[in-house]
Amino acid sequence: MSVEFSRSTGDWLQTKASQVRTQLQFIAEDRPAFVSLVVLASFLFLGVFGPVIAPHEPIRYSVLSANGVIMRLHPPTLAAPLGTTAYGKDVLSQFLAGARPTLIVGLFGGIATGGIGFLVGLVSGYYGGWVDEVLMRLTDLTFSLPFMPMALLLLTFIRPNIWIITLIIAAFLWKMPARVVRSEVLSIRERTFVKSARASGASDFRTMFGHVAPNVLPIGFLYTAYGVAWSIAAQASLAFLGFGDPTTTSWGRMLRQLFASGSIRVAWWWVLPPALGIAAVTTSVFLIGRAYEEIINPEINDHQ
Repeated sequence: MSVEFSRSTGDWLQTKASQVRTQLQFIAEDRPAFVSLVVLASFLFLGVFGPVIAPHEPIRYSVLSANGVIMRLHPPTLAAPLGTTAYGKDVLSQFLAGARPTLIVGLFGGIATGGIGFLVGLVSGYYGGWVDEVLMRLTDLTFSLPFMPMALLLLTFIRPNIWIITLIIAAFLWKMPARVVRSEVLSIRERTFVKSARASGASDFRTMFGHVAPNVLPIGFLYTAYGVAWSIAAQASLAFLGFGDPTTTSWGRMLRQLFASGSIRVAWWWVLPPALGIAAVTTSVFLIGRAYEEIINPEINDHQ
């Protein structure tokens, strides 16, 4: 029994390793996607270890000159390689520490957005009828509510933190994957292998998750990747408007403090790190998603 279990576990691991090698080989052949993967890997590293490798505490520590004076709005020097803020804080430390909340909101917001949208689209498309009607009207309602004004309204009454912000982002951004997944499920549920599964007595749950879901899973992964980019952009926008987590340093909050200080047109060393960080990560996610979209939907190449 244990030998069979070990053998099946080994086969499963070999299959997964082969799938990972195939995906890496595909990305390596697409240069923009490969560069994007490297950028994302760097971002993940900063998200995990950024606060640890930051040379100083990002909020409380102030950079001092040789005379003991706080260095405010100082260009890059050896003491502060990315310069200082208007409050004398080390920009490098804030940039490194700010990657973590950006990673948390982006990763969990993207997974939640893709996951909720996938389940709603799957159930709606598979069952049809009144289930489809209810879920799609709920989706339409979400489309009718503008994200930013509603998020600002909610965060006016709730003390913001990265988890609340993640929840609000997921609550409003699942609508797009739900629509796309539903459209695919409507097509797949009419195929022969799905009808055969039903005719053989398979339950709705087994047919839906065992036969239909695997065929729309690539689209779910694609929109989960897009959800990561949407979440990062949304979190940065909320933080820039002053509705970010006030207890942590994030790239969006750095831009907010920069704007509030009135130094946005002069302190380029303070602008570039968070702005380039947000742009690089969101662009990387879109480029990787775009590469996979060409596989999922070959018509894209045909029209180019």
